[in-house]
Amino acid sequence: MVRLTIIGLGLIGGSLGLALKRAGLTNLEVAGFDIEWGVAPRARRNGVIDRDARDLESAVEGASLVVIATPISHVAKVLEAIAPLLGEQTVVTDTASTKRDIVHAAERLLPEGVSFVGGHPVAGKEHAGLDAADAALFDGRAWAVTPSVHATEKAIKTVENMIALAGAQPVLIDAAEHDSYMAALSHLPLVVSTALFSLAKSSSAWEDLAVLAGPGFRDITRLASTDPALSNDIVSTNRDNLLHWLDRMIEELRSARAMIADAEQGERLAAMFKSVQEARDAFIERPPVRKAPETEKERTSAGERFMSFMMGEYLMRGAKKAEEYIREREERR
Repeated sequence: MVRLTIIGLGLIGGSLGLALKRAGLTNLEVAGFDIEWGVAPRARRNGVIDRDARDLESAVEGASLVVIATPISHVAKVLEAIAPLLGEQTVVTDTASTKRDIVHAAERLLPEGVSFVGGHPVAGKEHAGLDAADAALFDGRAWAVTPSVHATEKAIKTVENMIALAGAQPVLIDAAEHDSYMAALSHLPLVVSTALFSLAKSSSAWEDLAVLAGPGFRDITRLASTDPALSNDIVSTNRDNLLHWLDRMIEELRSARAMIADAEQGERLAAMFKSVQEARDAFIERPPVRKAPETEKERTSAGERFMSFMMGEYLMRGAKKAEEYIREREERR
């Protein structure tokens, strides 16, 4: 059996385990570790992983691919802890929603011969934890791939095949560029959602407002239910990019306010609503084409490529261990 290890068995790590188990790969053992007591054994009982590890050392031992699915603020600590435990040619990836700082930490902390290929599945729910895990969470979704400068082409392809196996579309992108884009598309909406709910809740008329709050208010404030620790990690690790997009958002609001305040700007305001509505409708009706493994044949192909690497690394390690054993015996003679 070749081994893939998932460190962190919450929503993302648990969903990845379920997605890999759904693929039905033979000769692949999915090991798991979570710092919270009892989570890993429960994940094994629920069929999320094949083997639960009690510590990081036993979790990564013999693993060809290690996936770090912990909160953002824990990733660098995990990288530092597992660095001396990793075998040569091991591939390490993660699932954090900001990438630049993590890729730099991996380049600094991981030993030579270990490839780090950062990752970010653009998928999630308001609810966190293993109980929210879903094998279909990544289906048809983009999954950013941000390799370090030292990552091998084989390592990048391995992570891309794992992503395809989980049902998502790998999108190769620079880590800094990723963080800038996500600040606009994900992190700004999180702050706006939180600010709007805070504004309404802090009103002296909140009890009456709450009774009248309809689907529109619920939809636009959905992200305010995000895990507070995750929200704080996102802001603290992508501050400059978020501030840039917040300033641009403030300018957009000021522009809209000026048109609303000036009764003579009615036609311009109506035109703005119309143009944005048409643009969004077109985006929803004709989204960018994502080449995801939608058919069983495509999933099988991704699985074969993925297992080809995993098995190759497994055999290579076995050969190196045999060489070391023979060398030690000759030295003892």
